Amino acid sequence: MLEPRDHLTTVDPVWNRIRKEANEAVADEPLLGGLVHSSLLHHRSLERALSYRISLKLASGEMSEQILREIADEAYSVDPGLGAAARADLVATLERDPACHRLLQPILFFKGFQAMQSYRVGHWLWNEGRHDMAYFLQMRVSEEFGIDIHPAAKIGRGIMIDHAHSIVIGETAVVGDNVSMLHSVTLGGTGKEDGDRHPKIGDCVLIGAGAKILGNITVGECSRIAAGSVVLEDVPAHVTAAGVPARIVGEAGCSQPAVSMDQMFGER
Repeated sequence: MLEPRDHLTTVDPVWNRIRKEANEAVADEPLLGGLVHSSLLHHRSLERALSYRISLKLASGEMSEQILREIADEAYSVDPGLGAAARADLVATLERDPACHRLLQPILFFKGFQAMQSYRVGHWLWNEGRHDMAYFLQMRVSEEFGIDIHPAAKIGRGIMIDHAHSIVIGETAVVGDNVSMLHSVTLGGTGKEDGDRHPKIGDCVLIGAGAKILGNITVGECSRIAAGSVVLEDVPAHVTAAGVPARIVGEAGCSQPAVSMDQMFGER
């Protein structure tokens, strides 16, 4: 008897493509057969595969893989939005990261994608009132992937984190849909203040490597934050901000900066 949503394996184009790619990967590199089968081909849905991958990566002597897998399975079963967000993140990574050529790559190899899906399970736990378990997942994501996302942060779908080393996203941060960010980005506070203290990032924003966006400020939709910038004030929509401290230096240059991934500005 099929479990809820298992029928989606026959009508799920993302999962069907992943399975096709997985079979091709095994044919091309038989030594990866065990990894590919255990992580992908053994499972009947993307959600089950993600539960396995998350539990495998985050397990430790303090928390077993079995317990973490049960938690992730429960999260995906209760909240179908988690699977939908994972598919959007996968497609975003394939479309925007020039190093990504197949949908299976983020699941198997890209820590940005793996950390984001782990965060999503932790965020589900947080919303369920299971704060200590959510904090545990946050800790393990930080230890395993070098990415620290507070489980209370609110992050939309279609997120692409390229390279993904040293990402920090604070407790009251909000990130919209279809946002792209590179390594060493911080969405942080400005001191010891309590309450709503972290940035609010609009849809389709591109945040360059090493950018620091600090305080309860807003970055408008479809804007660009240049690499290495320190943003301390609101940024309007459809502009480029750069510098320390950041200033508006021009328009965004295109309608969808997070999709185009064009980080150049000024005359070329």
